[in-house]
Amino acid sequence: MKKVAISIGDLNGIGLELAIRNHKKISKFVEPTYLLNLEMLKQGSELLNLEIPKGFQVCDEVSGNFRIDAGEVSKESGKYSFDSFRYGVELAKDGYSLLTLPVNKMAWNLAGIPYKGHTDALRDIFKKDAIMMMGVPEMYVALFTEHIPLSKVIESVSIEKLVSFLRNFSKYTSSKVGVLGVNPHAGDGGVLGNEENILEIAIEKVNLEVGKELFSKPLVPDVAFTPAMRKEYNYFVAIYHDQGLAPLKALYFDEVINISLNLPIQRVSVGHGTAFDIAYKKDRTLNSKSYLNSIKYLL
Repeated sequence: MKKVAISIGDLNGIGLELAIRNHKKISKFVEPTYLLNLEMLKQGSELLNLEIPKGFQVCDEVSGNFRIDAGEVSKESGKYSFDSFRYGVELAKDGYSLLTLPVNKMAWNLAGIPYKGHTDALRDIFKKDAIMMMGVPEMYVALFTEHIPLSKVIESVSIEKLVSFLRNFSKYTSSKVGVLGVNPHAGDGGVLGNEENILEIAIEKVNLEVGKELFSKPLVPDVAFTPAMRKEYNYFVAIYHDQGLAPLKALYFDEVINISLNLPIQRVSVGHGTAFDIAYKKDRTLNSKSYLNSIKYLL
């Protein structure tokens, strides 16, 4: 049975509840190790009024206990979530698959952690150009740029960077990939911008390298995700974050997972955040689809 290290995420959010409520179900398919210590598990389970499931394996290596403060941003929860993730990376180096539960970027910042998220950290740890891809089997979106201001997107669009990205991504699919243009109407022949010329050069170069038309010419972004286009493509490359993730989450919000490509480890994450607004609250249903889809991806 596959061993999976599950970094617990921000304990002020919903990650621990997802882990406890779904332990029995996922243990039929994988052997999970939850990256928090017993004291924090007991504290969280009492707040949730949930029994600790049988066989819920934790680890003492993640220390630095603190008081869980449901729905709050804190440097203590930020540091703990990073320490949990960092230990998970070490287990992944030893052959575990890594599943990361959601963290809070502001909490990481308060804790002095110099990363905006898991993917940034993984790039630095492995010195590899990790690719963030989100989606479901019907539709995956890979992000050329991720958590940067929109004002910085255009300066990131260069032939060299695009060739490197597309070349790395080409290793993970043989299906035709739809590449979104940058500008409205994909530039309309230069009338609305000429960044598409840069995309076309990079696309042509990589297609020649792989020996087929793997990547499309720049698609008009506002029609790229229509039903007809989604019949033609189930892999897309978005040039910036919201360009690709807004339509993806409109269609598959509670099912989406986050996959890291181009790394020497297998890492997957839920596609949602910490959900501080519902953390540890009663009389509401917790949606586990993304978490369970993340486990399925690892099988």
